[in-house]
Amino acid sequence: MKRSKKTRNNEVRTHTKSNVHLPKHFWKVLLLSLVLLFACMIASLVFGSRIVTREELFAGLFQPEYESYGASVVRERIPRTIFSLFCGAALGVSGALMQAVTRNPIADPSILGVNTGASLFVVAGLAFLNISTAGEYIWLAITGAMLTAIFVYGVGSMGRSGPTPLKLVLAGAATSAALSSLVSAIMLPRSDVMDQFRFWQVGSLGSANWSSNTLFIPFLLVGVILAIITAPALNALALGDEVATSQGVRTGVLRLVAAFAGVILCGAATALAGPIGFVGLLSTHLMRLTLGADLRFIIPMSALSGAGILTISDVCGRLLGSPGELEAGVLTAFLGAPILIYLATRMKVRSL
Repeated sequence: MKRSKKTRNNEVRTHTKSNVHLPKHFWKVLLLSLVLLFACMIASLVFGSRIVTREELFAGLFQPEYESYGASVVRERIPRTIFSLFCGAALGVSGALMQAVTRNPIADPSILGVNTGASLFVVAGLAFLNISTAGEYIWLAITGAMLTAIFVYGVGSMGRSGPTPLKLVLAGAATSAALSSLVSAIMLPRSDVMDQFRFWQVGSLGSANWSSNTLFIPFLLVGVILAIITAPALNALALGDEVATSQGVRTGVLRLVAAFAGVILCGAATALAGPIGFVGLLSTHLMRLTLGADLRFIIPMSALSGAGILTISDVCGRLLGSPGELEAGVLTAFLGAPILIYLATRMKVRSL
């Protein structure tokens, strides 16, 4: 049954108060999410081109002195599993923030063109700056994502009506198409750049290692902490700028901080794993469907669901592409595109 706009506004208004009311079935959803996430982690360690046994799994995890091929495979998969959890959590939180800032239920880094902006700066770095380290990838991707987000929001804000959800989606789609053309224009004449870029572009977790995990942690912590801090004010923003301002929220500063958190999360994940789309859309709507509209719960739970979605997508890609692998970005797009079509046809793209 669809809720009226008045009902949704009353629900969000209760979430802006200082007292915290747990959503219905919160503990059940949290427990189920943790169990499923643990199952995804085990599956990521066990399955692949070489399926390991239970004994090899325990030896690889708890017996560092034990040497066997299966145990070595498990140890090699540990950093990839952790990396998929980090990237999925970052993309889940980023999607929740972008939906809240734009008040658009189908906002996502890939839909708003942020991923494409990061891709443009990465391919430009490969072509003109000869970048090679993960740190260079990250800073270029974050810069590209941030400039693209500013541009899309600026274009979507033009006109008397301001930054409406529909205008932001259209601005993001148009910007993404234009930037994709620039990516192709830079890449096609340079076969060496194309070889490096084409594997990164589809979104893969295969290059994960302990170094990339260590590099990713600061960006993940900063983004998630900012997201959690801004969650109560974002609940007020869902009621509209006038209502939020009357409650003491500085809407301009709030949008800037929340958008910055979303961009650095998306940019860092995109730099290291490639432009993986739809994870933020899937994870946020899954939690919104089960827990309601309160962002104080949606944001951390989107991190859990995003981590699980990306990890299980990576596992399925390894199984479907065996003895090679099908990149995780292909799987998330395959899952996310039908859901996006459903949301676009069944929901009024006006505001959350």
